[in-house]
Amino acid sequence: MADPVPTEPAPKVSLSDGEWRARLTPEEYAVLRQAGTERPFVGEYTDTETEGVYECRACGTELFRSTEKFHSHCGWPSFFDPATSDAVILRSDDSLGMRRVEVLCASCHSHLGHVFEGEGYPTPTDQRYCINSISLRLVPKD
Repeated sequence: MADPVPTEPAPKVSLSDGEWRARLTPEEYAVLRQAGTERPFVGEYTDTETEGVYECRACGTELFRSTEKFHSHCGWPSFFDPATSDAVILRSDDSLGMRRVEVLCASCHSHLGHVFEGEGYPTPTDQRYCINSISLRLVPKD
């Protein structure tokens, strides 16, 4: 897994707190802008198998593709790799008394979820990008 970025580049999409609140629903805002987490097994994309591209719900940047999505049975959509290497930023997260790696949209720095590795899933990267459905918008193929 790539090391978390020590200093993050400035976001390409930068809005005021009020502008984010106007753009997002309260639930989206809580996850995307306040690093919340939706409850497991309730997200609209947890078990989706539709082919397409997953964009950031806050700014529309392509983040993941359905070809990298897999069933991890963890309660959230799981991907083994982002769409491109610069689609996301990884940041150390020591909250909740544990060491994790937070996943952010590289364009607007919205919270997406966390990435884990070494869990033994049969994927090419041995990584699980555990992403909140509410952070994503699926654009179906064709």
